[in-house]
Amino acid sequence: MGILQELNYYLKSQSTSIPRYVVEQSIMTLLGGLPSLVGVGLRGIAYKVILQADGLPIIEHNVRLLCPANIKLGKQVYLDSQVYLHALPGGITIGEGTNLMHGTIFHVFNYRGLPQAGIFVGKNCFFGEYTCIRGQGGVHIGDGVYTGTQVQIAAVNHVYSDPDKYIKDQGITAEGITIEDDVWLASNVVVVDGVTIGKGSVVGAGAVVNKNLPPYSVAVGIPARVIKDRRNADAVRKATAAQVHYGALEDMRNKSE
Repeated sequence: MGILQELNYYLKSQSTSIPRYVVEQSIMTLLGGLPSLVGVGLRGIAYKVILQADGLPIIEHNVRLLCPANIKLGKQVYLDSQVYLHALPGGITIGEGTNLMHGTIFHVFNYRGLPQAGIFVGKNCFFGEYTCIRGQGGVHIGDGVYTGTQVQIAAVNHVYSDPDKYIKDQGITAEGITIEDDVWLASNVVVVDGVTIGKGSVVGAGAVVNKNLPPYSVAVGIPARVIKDRRNADAVRKATAAQVHYGALEDMRNKSE
């Protein structure tokens, strides 16, 4: 591969065209590192030129955006510092009221041209610090999904069936992942390719989800196994025995609905 081919490959991984690349990089260089409310305000106005947003996006300093033309943000989406969104080319869609906390990565570096690639997130979700989602096979996440810190959701897997070849030369599989509404994934959960997690499920810290979970499951372990159904009366009573706390943000949102 010659230097011109490598340069072209690099530019395609950064933007949808060379003119857009120039505009995007100019705006992000000028405003990307600007801290404080001033920086948030200026980015909210200027970044609408380079991505698709309903209203003004709330973007902290040092957020990295690649192929921002393929990024769609709903109203009141919050991107914390050090968030990294790579939207080549299937795109990233993030629904209204969703928060991505410090160090979160949404990565769709689809250089193999998979038609199903992309990350699609519903409304009012929350992704804890250093959560990583890889969307080569397509990741579809419903409304009200919450993760703890360092959750890994990877819709891609390597083929390793031939011991006489390097794994890197055997290609990938990418079936896709679906996480339905109202799911909570605790810290350090891993969700592997080809899995569907049903509505209302809870997955305990450190679990590895390698098969489908039915709706309202409570699952723990490696591999994750279902230990109860949230609709079970005894499970509900036990879960609500502790003191429950709500924050100001929940109060404001409940009043506005």
